[in-house]
Amino acid sequence: MESRPITLSELLESRDNRRANQLRILNENKGATLIVATVVIPGNVKRTDDSLAIAAAADKAIKERFGAKIKNVLSSDLPTGFESYYISASAPVETKALTVSIEDTHPLGRMMDIDVFGPEGNQISRADRGETARKCLLCDNDARICMRAFTHSQEELLDEIHRRVVMWHSSCSSSSEP
Repeated sequence: MESRPITLSELLESRDNRRANQLRILNENKGATLIVATVVIPGNVKRTDDSLAIAAAADKAIKERFGAKIKNVLSSDLPTGFESYYISASAPVETKALTVSIEDTHPLGRMMDIDVFGPEGNQISRADRGETARKCLLCDNDARICMRAFTHSQEELLDEIHRRVVMWHSSCSSSSEP
């Protein structure tokens, strides 16, 4: 596994490439809803054992929740982070309800960023559905407020992410035993 710090220009380029992929996939699948899954990891190292575990959990959760209603059209394991794209025949608002459910109920869901785009490329937000903003990993505040104020250190956040991944792995291995 290649884990290395990424530069700001690599991060910005990856965002531009992700948007180009979104538009291309929507153009190739007229009338479809697009789901894009990424992993939320602070800092400039985006590809770690923890991020790969979260990515695998996100992929599995999406496939289980949507079943035959989706098709995975592209997955990329990049130095800038995991990205996976799915096409859904379901309406964008219905699709967003299911993705919010994954983010809010899966043990690793807080570290999953599952975006939904309508057929015209418009992003469906939590606010569009009347949902509350996502909470911080470490406290009950809005995550954006803590992020902007640097309320918690990167080390604290990465430690909490690792703790959650370890707990999730433990629960998966114990639940598969007879």
